[in-house]
Amino acid sequence: MDEVFMREALNEAYKAYEINEVPIGAVIVKDGEVIGRGFNQKETLKDATLHSEITAIKEACKNLGGWRLPGCTMYVTLEPCPMCAGAIVNSRIERLVIGAKDLKTGACGSVLDITNNQKLNHQPKVLFGVLEKECTIILQDFFIKLRKKI
Repeated sequence: MDEVFMREALNEAYKAYEINEVPIGAVIVKDGEVIGRGFNQKETLKDATLHSEITAIKEACKNLGGWRLPGCTMYVTLEPCPMCAGAIVNSRIERLVIGAKDLKTGACGSVLDITNNQKLNHQPKVLFGVLEKECTIILQDFFIKLRKKI
């Protein structure tokens, strides 16, 4: 099932790609149902917090009627940054499935490890590498296209 839901996250990433945003997508799943979706919109809406993970968390919280997301899995195409990793911990997401590592700002083990910090009150289970190739290719294509415009 991880690949099925990562494809849903990739669909969200393509929405960002189409509006010239860095193509990262996320979905949150509970009991086999997508309850939150998000894609990057920080350039379009001029808001530094509008990462795919934050948007998906907000929608999932609204759908569940609370700020805690126990029993939920987040699927995200690129390893979350420190802000998003903190939101994942704070929302008590149980499991985090990541497509590609982010060796520049990843906060789930690559650069920092917020999600496995034993001093924090929650540590989601983290799995890397689901559809890693597809998640990497969309990012590479985006940055190639961006450089050609400059």
